[in-house]
Formats: sequence, C-alpha cells, structure tokens
Amino acid sequence: MKYLELKALESKPYFTSQDVAEILGIKHASAAVLSTRYVKKELFIRLKKDLYVIKDRWQRNSHSEYFQIANILQVPSYISLLTALSFYEVTTQVQRGFFESVCVKRTARYEIDGILFNYYKLNKELYFDFIKQGDFYRHKRESPSGCSIFMVFWEIQF
Repeated sequence: MKYLELKALESKPYFTSQDVAEILGIKHASAAVLSTRYVKKELFIRLKKDLYVIKDRWQRNSHSEYFQIANILQVPSYISLLTALSFYEVTTQVQRGFFESVCVKRTARYEIDGILFNYYKLNKELYFDFIKQGDFYRHKRESPSGCSIFMVFWEIQF
C-alpha cells in the first residue's frame, strides 16, 4: 500500500529517505528502515548511503538523468572522457550502460543494476574545463580533445 504512495517519487532521478518520510508522513528513522526493506524487496535501488531510485524507473532513465546520478555518486565530479566525447558526437563508439567522470577524491567504480559508473582521479590543478548544463556537470565542448589526451595518458600510466 505504501509503495503506491511512493510512486510519486518516480518523477525524480533519485531521492532520499527524507523524501519518503515527507510523502508518507512518518519519521525519518522509520523512512530509512522502510527504504532498506524496499531495497531488499527489489522495489528500490540503493545508489549510495541514503540515496535511492525506484527500480521501475531505473531502466527508463535518459542519459541526462544518468549524468545527474553520476555527478551525485561522487562529489565533486563531472562527465568527461569517452562519455563526453560520445555526448558531443566526436567518437563513433557508442556507449551503453557505461558512464565516465573525472573527480578530485579517488578513482572508483560503481556498478548499479547493470549500469557502470567509472571515476578517475585528477590532480586539483587539472580539474577544470567543465560547465553546468541543466542538472549535471560536463566537460566543456571546446576541449573534448583534452578528454582524448587524458585517456591516452591514463593508458600509458596504468
């Protein structure tokens, strides 16, 4: 029954247990427990601590919604590398279920229900050339070749 009330959350690319508490009119602690139970029942997908998405919506996400999620999984980060090249149609390689970002914290990989999010750590001095487009941050169009140079350098280093 409560799940039907929570279908209103499908309009959001992600939500927190606080959003669940507000919709159901319950305490935050109860909403956190309910969210955990719904993850176990595979009604919700847990993106990271206290960040969820309704499973029915996950496969219907647009690229821009996945970009928003990529930006929130590791903060700060922005869409770059092959994902940016694909976004600008500079590459002929088509990406499906794979998003690359650069960040300043740590190199990381998240696989969430068949979608892969890769983050590559950059020195703070190299973390630039990005803009906000709508609800996500991405590499600037003027410098997608910088993405290519970084990818070549990354391959040489590792």
